[in-house]
Amino acid sequence: MVCGSLEIEILNTFWNLTSDNEDRDISIQDVVDELSKNGTERAYTTIKTVMDRLVAKSILVRYKVGKKFFYKATMDKREMALDMLHEFTNNFFGGDYASMMRFVEKEMVEILVK
Repeated sequence: MVCGSLEIEILNTFWNLTSDNEDRDISIQDVVDELSKNGTERAYTTIKTVMDRLVAKSILVRYKVGKKFFYKATMDKREMALDMLHEFTNNFFGGDYASMMRFVEKEMVEILVK
């Protein structure tokens, strides 16, 4: 599942908001408010558009309580990271995890030496 940087930022915010209570109802405004606490000012409409994109990708589900819409994640952070790792390995290493690990080890050494 390919996600853009704003989608990942929203998902991380989402997972942070639900870390104490995974059943918590999360609104668009909750995400906007949480992002602004971290110094990221985003328009409500931008966040709504991106969250709707995440619904279309089946990463979030949207539901209505009364007159207000809320969202829930369909996967937790670990599941999403594993999904993205599988996709990365398939796209760049033909599904060969040993090759991917050698690449990561080599690159990490170079990064840590800098």
